[in-house]
Amino acid sequence: MSQEEYHAIKTEGLTKQYSSETAVDDLSLSITPGEIYGFLGPNGAGKSTTINLLMDFTRPTSGTINILGEDPRNDVVSVHQRVGVLPDDFSLYESRTGREHLRLFIDTKGANDEPEDLLERVGLEDSIDDKAGDYSRGMSQRLALAMALVGEPDVLILDEPFSGLDPHGVRKVRKVVHEENDRGATVFFSSHVLGQVKLVCDQIGILNEGCLVAEGTLEELQASASINTELKLTVDGDPKRAAQAIDTLEGVIDVSAPEDQIDEQTESERQNHVNKTVTAQIISDEYRRDVIDTIEEVGISVEDTRIKDPSIESIFVAHTSEAPAEVNSND
Repeated sequence: MSQEEYHAIKTEGLTKQYSSETAVDDLSLSITPGEIYGFLGPNGAGKSTTINLLMDFTRPTSGTINILGEDPRNDVVSVHQRVGVLPDDFSLYESRTGREHLRLFIDTKGANDEPEDLLERVGLEDSIDDKAGDYSRGMSQRLALAMALVGEPDVLILDEPFSGLDPHGVRKVRKVVHEENDRGATVFFSSHVLGQVKLVCDQIGILNEGCLVAEGTLEELQASASINTELKLTVDGDPKRAAQAIDTLEGVIDVSAPEDQIDEQTESERQNHVNKTVTAQIISDEYRRDVIDTIEEVGISVEDTRIKDPSIESIFVAHTSEAPAEVNSND
């Protein structure tokens, strides 16, 4: 078994140029079997071009591609038999039903799937005999996903699978991704819907202007972006004195407490600990224990702590210097 076969997807130095524009620039990826890899980036970053290169829909200017131990440029039919793809620019036959689309695709792949089962998985069981021309954008997206599932592929490559979906559709697609991964499939999907990437992925790669600018787990990306974690502490005592105690502590970037809150509080408020909160910006949650111990060493009890990790949106902006065009909730 060659080294490439240990990777579901592997690229080295992958580059695609159009005249003076470089859509993908020296991209190297190593995605292990069974991984859910989120390919994150703003619109126009080169995500769709990368997927088109992986599937041999377009040829690279330079670099190498390996899918499940095979070069799609040499044996595209074999690769397509083992890979399910949801392209960004998919098109459907408007006069054909959902069932007919699936039957055609099943026959083409020589698979044993039943159209009814696949369409039920994506939530289209009630529209199975409706013509695709009557489908909404979200329904069409889910039909195309069902087509990608034909033949139980070893790798799923999905281009913006959450785009255009309502919350119900998003949950359906997310469930399918997890089910396919549990079955053993590797899932590679591109997205700028940040909340879904956070919920689904094992690894995340951030693409910007054709270049891979960051890669790792969400925690690793947070650390590399140098974004602070917010720690709120409820104290039984003077919050300003607590803040002063940790102001120069290692791992604490900034600290604040409400101004003059003790003088302005009534006895009842003091007894109920109203607004006795210290807010600290710390490098990571690893420093929480040091912060608590230091406050308690000056005779102030810490009654409660709350941690707020950086959002994936802030991590994205830190790595791309660009606000995302669309940020969905975690529906």
